[in-house]
Formats: sequence, C-alpha cells, structure tokens
Amino acid sequence: MADVDCTERTSLADAVKRLNAAVSGLESAVQRRLDADRSLISLQDDLQRLGEDRSQLAASLDESEARASRLEEANKDVSRRLVSAMETIRSVLDAHGG
Repeated sequence: MADVDCTERTSLADAVKRLNAAVSGLESAVQRRLDADRSLISLQDDLQRLGEDRSQLAASLDESEARASRLEEANKDVSRRLVSAMETIRSVLDAHGG
C-alpha cells in the first residue's frame, strides 16, 4: 500500500507540475497578446496622427498653391504694365527726337 501512496503522490506532483507549466504558458500567451494589443493601439494612434498631419499639410499646400497662382497673375500684370510703360517712353522719345 505504501507503493500506491508513493505512486499517487508522484502522479499528483507530476500533475501539479504540468498544471503549473500550463498556467505559466497561458500567462505568457496572455502577456504577449496584451503587448500586441498595446502595440496595435499605438500604431492606430500613430496612423490617426499621420492622417491629421496629412490633412493639415494638404490644406497648407492648397493655400500655398493659391498664393503662388495669385503671385503669378500679379507678376504677369506687372510685366504687361512695364512693357506698356517702356513702349510709351520709346514713343515719347521718338516723337521728341530722343
């Protein structure tokens, strides 16, 4: 009967060891999952910030393009006026023998 008690104790000890190993493995898997979830949340936050930055940059680019277009039109207008003024000056000089 002593052999049976010893065998049962050994079997029980082995079962407890296997249970502890399984619980430890489960805890490790849960920790890895929590870390992955935190990483995913961090990536989602980064993606949201990048989207916001992109929107701000797009708005800034639109404003810059509109300003560049206005400046280009103003430049063309000034150029036309300069050409007209130079032609007027040449006409006046030609008319007065200059």
